[in-house]
Amino acid sequence: MPNIKSAKKRVKVIEKKTLINLHHKTALKTAIKKFEAAVEAGNAEEAKVLYNEAAKKLDQSVNRGILHKNKAARKKSQLSLMLAKLA
Repeated sequence: MPNIKSAKKRVKVIEKKTLINLHHKTALKTAIKKFEAAVEAGNAEEAKVLYNEAAKKLDQSVNRGILHKNKAARKKSQLSLMLAKLA
């Protein structure tokens, strides 16, 4: 446990940011799972809309510093490949 006032504040701030990042990660994973479920069901129209949503969330997570840009690019590529195979 920190004794210095600024260190105590940093602990509080880090806890808040961790919760926010966790929320964004969860939303991202949900968006990806919805897209994959639409692909499994063979619903091309819905999959296209959900792909756009998932790609947007991936880009947002990169801007927030939650994901590395290469990981997001790789994931978007994988999702677009799934979408292309469906069409």
